[in-house]
Amino acid sequence: MASLELKDLYEGFRNSDTIKLLANQIAKEASNLSKDLKIMEVCGGHTHAIMKYGLNQLLPKNIKFIHGPGCPVCVMPKNRIDHAITLANMKDTIIVTLGDMIKVLGSHGTLQDARAKGADVRFVYSPMDALKIANENTDKKVIYIAIGFETTTPMTSALLHSTINQNIKNLFFHINHVLVPPAMRALLDDETNNIDAFIGPSHVSVISGSKIYDEFANIYKKPVVVSGFEPVDVMQSVLMLVKQINEGRSEVEIQYSRCVNHEGNINAQKLNDKYLEIRDKFEFRGLGDIKGSGLKLKDEFAFLDAEVIYKDILPHNICEDHKLCLCGEILKGKALPNECKLFAKACTPVTPVGSCMVSSEGACAAYYKYGIS
Repeated sequence: MASLELKDLYEGFRNSDTIKLLANQIAKEASNLSKDLKIMEVCGGHTHAIMKYGLNQLLPKNIKFIHGPGCPVCVMPKNRIDHAITLANMKDTIIVTLGDMIKVLGSHGTLQDARAKGADVRFVYSPMDALKIANENTDKKVIYIAIGFETTTPMTSALLHSTINQNIKNLFFHINHVLVPPAMRALLDDETNNIDAFIGPSHVSVISGSKIYDEFANIYKKPVVVSGFEPVDVMQSVLMLVKQINEGRSEVEIQYSRCVNHEGNINAQKLNDKYLEIRDKFEFRGLGDIKGSGLKLKDEFAFLDAEVIYKDILPHNICEDHKLCLCGEILKGKALPNECKLFAKACTPVTPVGSCMVSSEGACAAYYKYGIS
């Protein structure tokens, strides 16, 4: 980026002049593209940045953003919500989880509905708050419903570490952590996919490093740029991707170099490896079962695992989403939220039908919030 001084980026990641300059450079590069370029931003945080700042409107017509499955709440299947509700309805039990999880619809309602009927369901900003809740309620079982991609997994591992070291006997775990690379792999293995390049998640990459995307550049020949969340970050990442395409390259590049490197946070990775291991498969809402896409507690920690302890009461039914809901296709990058017949009608943030509207990171929530009709 010879025409853009590095200092300009650090003086204002939302600077309008910088954004316009990047848009002009993208347009110039895009004029050399041999076909339309479809870029999937995997992370819901990037989707919101794109819609909030109207970045999609600044791109030339031959470059399109398509939205991916990088919202942990959006990909949580109904069966896992049913697990949480079943646990919440047990006597003398407190369910602890993060934010939007309580609003996701299972087969017969949400955790929020269960709470309205008398279940003790609490959402926290930090998993470590579960320690305080367990210590203050030693006569009850406290079950932490752990969700999230690689970003939040170390916090669960830290909570596990503290639970064991402090010898807390009434805190248990229902693990729903999922991984980005297997989901990306599943999308690309679908012969009908329309993905030309990826904007890689930034917070995930802080933990895992950019190395987790090497296979997509080397094997699938899809360029990946790990991007920050600010508008200048995203626009610079688009420019980097267009240049790769024009130069016939498929590489993993890091735009978000102020926080991300190739190896990631080794200490966090070691902590995860101590307590967690990869599941054979995990169901992604809208995508189905994906091999090696989820994490679970290692067998040696089964005494903390709510899935093991309460396996006899947990449901294992197959749950279908609303027939008119397009969340599955949206998560695959094959449809846009405003193409769904339910969007902004039957499905709103107040009355969400699909998971993409429930989560604050969901693509449907972004389109609704920023008035994309």
